Amino acid sequence: MGSGCSNSLGRFENLNFECLILKIVLQFEFRINKDQSSFHNRLLQHDLEKNNSGKQDNTNFASSSSITAVPILHRTADEKILNSDRLTLERQNLTVCPVINGEEHLRLLNFQHNFITRIQNISNLQHLVFLDLYDNQIEEISGLSTLRALRVLLLGKNRIKKISNLESLQNLDVLDLHGNQIAKIENINHLSELRVLNLARNFLTNVENLNGLDSLTELNLRHNQITSMKDVDTLPCLQHLFLSFNNISSFDNILCLADSSSLSDITLDGNPIAQETWYKNTVLHHMMQLRQLDMKRITEEERRMACIAARKEEEKKRESHKQTLLKEKKRLTIGNIARQWEIQQNRVALVTSSNQDKKDSDSCQIDGSTTYAFPEETRSLDTILNNAVQGLSVLDSHLVEVEGDTLYLYGSGALESLDRNWSVQTAGTVTTISFMFIEFDEIVQVLPKLKIKFPNSVHLKFKETNIVMFQQFNALALVRRIEQLTVDPQGNPVVNFTLWKYYVLFRLNHFNLQKINGTEVTQNDVVMAERLFGILAYVASSELPQYRLLSLLGESRKKQFCYLLEAKRKKSGVFNEESNDSRRLGGENTSQATLNYTTRDLLAEKLEDIKERKQFCQTYMQDLVKEAADINMKNESLQKLWPQMFIELVRDAVIEIRNKNSYMKLCLQRIANQK
Repeated sequence: MGSGCSNSLGRFENLNFECLILKIVLQFEFRINKDQSSFHNRLLQHDLEKNNSGKQDNTNFASSSSITAVPILHRTADEKILNSDRLTLERQNLTVCPVINGEEHLRLLNFQHNFITRIQNISNLQHLVFLDLYDNQIEEISGLSTLRALRVLLLGKNRIKKISNLESLQNLDVLDLHGNQIAKIENINHLSELRVLNLARNFLTNVENLNGLDSLTELNLRHNQITSMKDVDTLPCLQHLFLSFNNISSFDNILCLADSSSLSDITLDGNPIAQETWYKNTVLHHMMQLRQLDMKRITEEERRMACIAARKEEEKKRESHKQTLLKEKKRLTIGNIARQWEIQQNRVALVTSSNQDKKDSDSCQIDGSTTYAFPEETRSLDTILNNAVQGLSVLDSHLVEVEGDTLYLYGSGALESLDRNWSVQTAGTVTTISFMFIEFDEIVQVLPKLKIKFPNSVHLKFKETNIVMFQQFNALALVRRIEQLTVDPQGNPVVNFTLWKYYVLFRLNHFNLQKINGTEVTQNDVVMAERLFGILAYVASSELPQYRLLSLLGESRKKQFCYLLEAKRKKSGVFNEESNDSRRLGGENTSQATLNYTTRDLLAEKLEDIKERKQFCQTYMQDLVKEAADINMKNESLQKLWPQMFIELVRDAVIEIRNKNSYMKLCLQRIANQK
C-alpha cells in the first residue's frame, strides 16, 4: 500500500486516528505474510507501532435481562474522554457482539481473537469507519447495512463461505476476507472505492467478477487453488497482485495480466508455472511494465534478456503450432481420403451384388421368401455419403508426403506426383514407397516409373489397395527390383489366403526378395514355393502354342524368347542354356514370364475390341453370304430361261436373213447411223 494508503487515510480528521488505522491494516497483513518481510518494511510498520502502542480499554460488561443474555458494554467517563472514538475488545472470550449504548460516535471497533459467530448489535454505530473482527467464528456476513461510513472491514480467519450483504458499504476502502472458506468471488462489483482486497487462504479456483473495482490497487490471492484468471485487465488502478502458492500451470491461463497497464508488482512463486525454465522470461516479455516479480526488483538487463529469450520461445511455439496444424490437416485429409475410399468400395460392392442378383434371377427361379443380405460391415450408402460430404470442400482428396526414406501416397490422385520433377537428393533418399487407399489396378500403370524416378527404392507397401487375387502380384515384375514387400491385411483380402506368400516368392524371387511382411525369406521357403507353383507354371507355358506365348510375353520379350527357342534347337544342354538365357532375361524364366496380369480397365478394353471385331466379322460374313445367294439365284434363273432365249435368238436371226438384200441394206444403214 505505501504512499497510496497514506494519501487515502489522510482524509481522516486527525493524525492519531490515521496512524491507528494504518497500524491495524499493517498488523493483519503481517499475520498473513510473515515470510515476505521486505514487502512490509516498505510500509514502515516499526515506526507506526512505536508511535501508536495502543492499550486495551478497561471495560465493564453487564448481562442484559433478555433470555439470550447479551452482554451490555459500559465505559467510564474518563475512558470515553481518553479514547472517545475507538474501542478495543480483543481477547475477551466474547461469543456475541455486546450491546454498545451511548457510543454512537465510535469510529473504530476491534473484536479480534474472540468467539463471535454472528455480527449483530452494532447497527447504531453509524459513524463507524473501522471494524476488526479478525479471528472469530463468523459464518455469514450480515448486520452491516447501516454502517454506510465504514471504510475498513477486517473479517480474516473466520468461517465465511460466501461474500454477501455488502451492498450498503459503498465507501469501503479495505476488505480483508483471508483465511475463510470462500470458493467464488462475487457481489463486490459495486465497491468502486475499494483499494485493498485480501482473499488469501480461501478455496478459490478461478478469479473473475472483478468488474467495477475501479480503485483497487492491491489484490492478495495467496494460498488458494487458482488455475485461471480473467477481468484483471479491467482494473485500471491495480498495482500489486499476489498469486503465490496456487495451481497456475500455464501463462495462457493468466494472459489477461499482460493487458494490464497499471500492474507493477506481482508474485507467482509456489505455482507450477514458476518451475518452468521459460517462466521469468515469458512474464517479463508480456508484462513490460512490471517493476517487481516475486518480491525481487527487475533490472533493465533482465528485461532485455527476457525479450530475447521470449522472442526465441515465441518462434519455437509458432513453429510447433505450425507443425501441429500440418499434422491436424494431414489427419483430416487422410480421414477424408479414407471416407472416399470407403464410399468407392461400397459402391463397387453394391454394383457387384446387383449384377450377381441379376445373374441369379436369370439362371434360376428365386424363392419369394429369400432376400439378399448385405454384410454387417457394409453400411448404408446414404449414411456414408452424408458423413463424407462434411468438410470435403476444404480438404484434399489425396496426399503426398516424404518422411525420412519413405514416400507416402494417399489416394489415387497422389499417383500423378510421380510425374513431377523430383530433386536428385529427395529421389535418392527414397527407399520405401507406401500406397494407401489406391486401387491396385491404378498402381500397376505407374509401376514402371518407380525405378526411373526413385532408383534406390527396394521396399513396397500396400494398404487398402484392394489386392484380391494372386494374379495381381504378377504386375510387380514391372518394378524389376524388390527386396521387401509389405501387404497389409487391411483392405487386401488376398492376405487371407494361406499360400499367397509362396506365390509372391515364386513369381518375384528372381528379384532377390528378402522379406515379406517383415518376415525373412529362407531357402526352405524358396524350395516350397517352387514345388507349389513351379510345375503348374511350366505346364501352363509349355502347353501354349508359340504364337500365343509370344502374344502373352509382349513386344519387349519376343526377341529374347525367339533367341531362347533358337538356342534350344542348337544346343544339346537344354537346362544349362535355359539358365543362361534366364539370366539374360534378368533371372526370370519362361514359365514365370508368361504369368502376367491384365488390369480390369485394360481387360475391358480388350473385351470391347474383341466384341467390335466379332461384330465386324459377323456383318462381313453376312454380306458375303447375301451376295453369294443373289449370284446363285441369278444363275438358277438364267439356267431356266436360257433354252427359250436361245430359241428366240435363232428365230430372230433366221427371220432377219431370210431376204438377203433387205438384210444387207439394214446392216449398211446401221453402220451409216453409227458414223
